[in-house]
Amino acid sequence: MVSSTRRMNRLEGIRMPSAPTRSTIARQWELLKGLPTSGQGKTTAELAQMLGDAGFDVSKRQVERDMLSLSEAFALDCNDEASPQRWRWVQGASADLPGLSSTEALSLRLVEETVRPLLPASLLQALEPRFEQAARKLDSLDGTATVNKWLTQVRSVPAYQTLLPPPILSAALTNVQEALLADETVEVDYLGMGATAFATYRLHPLALVVRGPVTYLVATASDYPDVRLYALHRIQRAARTYELRRKPEGFDLDAYIATGALQFGNGESLQIEALISPYLARLLAETPLAADQRIEDDRLTATVLDTWQLKWWILGQGDGIEILQPVALRTEISEALTAAADQYHAN
Repeated sequence: MVSSTRRMNRLEGIRMPSAPTRSTIARQWELLKGLPTSGQGKTTAELAQMLGDAGFDVSKRQVERDMLSLSEAFALDCNDEASPQRWRWVQGASADLPGLSSTEALSLRLVEETVRPLLPASLLQALEPRFEQAARKLDSLDGTATVNKWLTQVRSVPAYQTLLPPPILSAALTNVQEALLADETVEVDYLGMGATAFATYRLHPLALVVRGPVTYLVATASDYPDVRLYALHRIQRAARTYELRRKPEGFDLDAYIATGALQFGNGESLQIEALISPYLARLLAETPLAADQRIEDDRLTATVLDTWQLKWWILGQGDGIEILQPVALRTEISEALTAAADQYHAN
């Protein structure tokens, strides 16, 4: 290894930057985050490529200037005996920097809107500075930077008719989240679907699940053991009781979801047989209805959960599907379609 004096001589003639600009600080921070803590280190060419991938338009010469400047303030090591030179952190030096790399900033921005409705205010408050830091990091990059272009070129859209999310009372949401986090019960005034008046329940929170535009509290009520769903937007009031909640023995959220509970089913399976259109056959060949799905000519067989979601899907296919088995499902779909047709023919 070679001293900083030799590095100065080696890089003599390279003009040091004056007062650091915002872009300079962002670039140099990216360099520090990307330097290895062990091994041979990275060459200036590799560091320049790393910065380019992160969205910085920088030359190898600029990287040399940056590394020389950073080595005056940080425990960095340059192997002058290697050709080309390689940079890394001095062995044993702390490389734990509080800043964000461009990739980390991009990741935070992409997941921010997804996690916001799932986190209690206390945890979200701790993340807010990181979200803001991610936004500032991306703002500091050129508009044509790879990571910024990615934000404008990636989207996730639902495969169904979108509905606007219902408003949720902020105070109720906060108390439900905090009770869930603390394993405590919560008392709520709840308006059930079809009900005309609010009812008061002592709930034992188990989980929060976002299904499309609606967020549900998975919980048991009072002394009843059965697990139910409570839509958060139907909670008028939620008060923490600071009493420990009771969790059903063996309850597992993923196993609960796998029963079809979030598709409003009874947990039982059906072996369906149906005639399907060529278009639906092609669609299901690409995105199967079930793992054991089979399509032979125009005939479909599959094992599926008996849920409202299944029936809504069948009804949504119109004349593209005819249920043959089971008979009870065929009858239910037939009656629903007949009732719908009667409404259109009534006038």
